[in-house]
Amino acid sequence: MASNKTLVPEAKEALERFKMEAANEVGVNLKQGYNGDITAKQAGSVGGQMVKKMIQSYENTLKNK
Repeated sequence: MASNKTLVPEAKEALERFKMEAANEVGVNLKQGYNGDITAKQAGSVGGQMVKKMIQSYENTLKNK
């Protein structure tokens, strides 16, 4: 069963900044708090951008080892 609980509470703020940065990069205007008014396509583009950046970061880590 999936859980929406943050495992590391200190990371919550960093994840929020990361989400806002990714949204800005794909042109989605997110606001603090509730964003249920954005479309599924917009939400998916933000999530996709976040995953893309995480994969790039991991690949760079592997490359630099």
